[in-house]
Amino acid sequence: MSDIRYYTEEGLKKLKDELHEIKTVQRPSISKQIAEARDKGDLSENAEYDAAKEAQGLLEMKIAKLEAFVSNARIIDKSQLSKEKILILTTARLKNLTMNKEFIYTLVAETEANLREGKISVDSPMGKGLLGKKVGEIAEIEVPSGLMKLEVLEIIL
Repeated sequence: MSDIRYYTEEGLKKLKDELHEIKTVQRPSISKQIAEARDKGDLSENAEYDAAKEAQGLLEMKIAKLEAFVSNARIIDKSQLSKEKILILTTARLKNLTMNKEFIYTLVAETEANLREGKISVDSPMGKGLLGKKVGEIAEIEVPSGLMKLEVLEIIL
């Protein structure tokens, strides 16, 4: 996992806060559960011990993934972004030509995506389809229900 990922300052802070919480709260809690289960005797037939060890393994994998994200993170300076085409952290006003409705979306890193807030992942099919598009261009994106056509109406910084 050595690919560089781009974040807002807020997005990177959330990622670091999540990592800190997992390391300082969840990890010690699981270690305590393992110790308590170990104290109950025979480990060969101890379901609590097995469950706690499995949870520990999953947590350690999550920690490794988040640490990789943080170590490869780059913060984007929005003032350096171009208004000429859609890039990561670009906010764009779009028109769904099939539904004849307008939407405003911001392309963000996968970990910052939140559709309710109008933030879509740059790695999603929609994000990939919009990358590099300019005002007036139409992005054709394959979705489960068919082909979606989005016209770029405006690029907002």
